Amino acid sequence: QVQLVESGGDLVQPGGSLRLSCAASGFTFSRALMSWVRQAPGKGHEWVSSISSGGISTYYADSVKGRFTISRDNAKNMLYLQMNSLKPEDTAVYFCVKDRHSSSPSWGQGTQVTVSS
Repeated sequence: QVQLVESGGDLVQPGGSLRLSCAASGFTFSRALMSWVRQAPGKGHEWVSSISSGGISTYYADSVKGRFTISRDNAKNMLYLQMNSLKPEDTAVYFCVKDRHSSSPSWGQGTQVTVSS
């Protein structure tokens, strides 16, 4: 079955950086559109970024454009999110999502990112 396991979340000061990772298994990773979605306390899910199956095309929400970089390593079945210049409003649980727009997307359990001084 599909498994997505996120890691890398932490407490970081404003202006700091973090790199999130998502280990994927149970499906052909190299064929999947992968995304990061976050949920801030008391709010709904917010799409953050997506990357095409081959890693050529990347997409970002306006709120993170220029600060976050999505990438993938299809040889290792890994998805990444490099987050720089972090702001308090980036505080959220970050989820790795497979095929976000499909009829049956798959979600990881999430990793907590807290940006605070």
